[in-house]
Amino acid sequence: MPSVRLLVAGGHEILRIGVRAILANNPDWTVVAEASDSRQAIERAKELRPDIAILDFSMPGTNGFDATREIVKSLPDTKVVMLTIYDGDKLIDEMQQAGAHGCLRKADVSRDLIRAITAVMKNRTSYAPETATSTHRLTTRQREIVELLVQGRTSAEVAASLGISTKTVETHKNNIHLRTHCHTMAHLVRYAIRNGIIVA
Repeated sequence: MPSVRLLVAGGHEILRIGVRAILANNPDWTVVAEASDSRQAIERAKELRPDIAILDFSMPGTNGFDATREIVKSLPDTKVVMLTIYDGDKLIDEMQQAGAHGCLRKADVSRDLIRAITAVMKNRTSYAPETATSTHRLTTRQREIVELLVQGRTSAEVAASLGISTKTVETHKNNIHLRTHCHTMAHLVRYAIRNGIIVA
């Protein structure tokens, strides 16, 4: 991967230090600026035009959605990865609508930050899967999506039925594939029957 220039923004210095330490493991990645609040993050992003802006959703100032919108609008070549203590369908949907290219829970940063940055630099989105009791078990929303998919619904039809965006459906589908290892519709149907999602 070519050299990547990054902005790290967060209200707590310990978070910024931790993120920098992880990024330092890749010699081709350079932190070109830091910011302690959203206004400073926007200003530094516009000034330095980083490839990636890593934003703490809950940093001081305007909320993470507004900061993301302004950075993405002003700098279409800058990709935004947001860090948050929260998760859930609604938050992920709102982050996608704001223009964020990825989202990580802070608890997962040490494990997943490098993967997330690598993904967004390849023009893929990277959203952390929702909390579940087991890697192979699905959340309630994912079970709903599986039920609709095996009925032959398209992603757009699933999104309309559940009141979420098509992007969110696609994110869930990717996480469903990862958790179930079902990469064809036939496999997914068998999984749904075996786990009581549908009745044969």
